[in-house]
Amino acid sequence: MNIDAPRINQIPALRTLWQEAFGDTDNFLDNFFSTAFNPNRCRNVTMDGNVAAALYWFDCLYMDRPIAYIYAVSTAKAYRGQGICHELMKNTHEHLRKLGYEGAILLPGSESLFQFYESMGYRVCSYIRRFCCNCGTTGVTLRRIDKNEYATLRRRFLPEGGVIQEKENLDFLQTQTDFYAGSDFLLTACSEDDKFLGMELLGNADAAPKILYTLGYDEGCFRAPAGSLSNLPNPQCISEEVVPFTMYHPLGDSFLPLPTYFGLAFD
Repeated sequence: MNIDAPRINQIPALRTLWQEAFGDTDNFLDNFFSTAFNPNRCRNVTMDGNVAAALYWFDCLYMDRPIAYIYAVSTAKAYRGQGICHELMKNTHEHLRKLGYEGAILLPGSESLFQFYESMGYRVCSYIRRFCCNCGTTGVTLRRIDKNEYATLRRRFLPEGGVIQEKENLDFLQTQTDFYAGSDFLLTACSEDDKFLGMELLGNADAAPKILYTLGYDEGCFRAPAGSLSNLPNPQCISEEVVPFTMYHPLGDSFLPLPTYFGLAFD
């Protein structure tokens, strides 16, 4: 087993593994590898000359310290059940320590994976509020903005303990979403099969029904920081729940408190 950064000629094998594990389209992978991929932010396992497992990460900041958002952890079907993912994660943690990262954060892809990552030293660190609602009867003033303005405004709207995600995070995100700003909220949103998804709504989450009215959707679903909605009854609300979202593993010696908000998860 060899664990290292991938060679350029291994990219086709990395794409094949990704599609086997997650089922994403060629267009999605084209966007990822053209905007966010860097071989120095990737570790892969080679066995018998084949790519057996891989993961990637995005650079983030938390309390002005570098942390890694670990993304798309996958093992090829032919190599599962051999502890390869554990070895890959262990190797990656040590590699990140040497590079000066203070911690690693990730979004488990299923409920069972929370226990899997907990066995590696991860702890749930952030919760989000997921809610769906109908459009309101009036709209709200909002404008489409570019990724640079979004990055600037996001730092202002982030709740205390939030993780800053910029650079390749937003380069990749803008291939899938649009960025909007209102007087008291910030939104990144997309449409999948004509269904509206507000991937991140910061600030006044109670503006959601008016946002849907303005953008021309009858209903939609949003993700917002836990505790961001008022306790007043909202006739437009269809469903609402607070769920564990991301897990954190410290890597440095600075004993940073756990991040309390991480919003831009590219699931």
